[in-house]
Amino acid sequence: LLYKTGDLARWMPDGNIEFLGRSDFQVKYRGFRIELGEIEAVISSHPAVMETVVLLKSPYEIIEQRLVAYIVAEKDKNLTDKELRSFIQPLLPEYMLPSHIVFLEKMPLTVNGKYDRKALPDPPVRCTDTVFDFEAPGTALEQWI
Repeated sequence: LLYKTGDLARWMPDGNIEFLGRSDFQVKYRGFRIELGEIEAVISSHPAVMETVVLLKSPYEIIEQRLVAYIVAEKDKNLTDKELRSFIQPLLPEYMLPSHIVFLEKMPLTVNGKYDRKALPDPPVRCTDTVFDFEAPGTALEQWI
């Protein structure tokens, strides 16, 4: 018995099923199923945004996966990260807010004219992206060490 879930798989010669990925852009992030197109639609509703792609990426393979929004904005609008975040924050639940916003001159395209998601750059690593949170020494011994 099979039913359509959006998962791509294939039968192996030994009878096992090998998972290949998803046929859509639904991801699981922090325990939530997220349709990346929903985030893209909200971001695209900003009047200065021309194109947007949202991905779940692990920048430089050193930190956990993050939602990254790639934006091509109108050149004369001077859209800022802060302005875009204040626009989308009331429209999306917190778990769907991108951790990184990367502004691009133009989106990379495949030979077929579709967005080349693999060619999108990793977002810059910020000091808040560290694996461990800093905790100041609490005792005299910890300060000495």
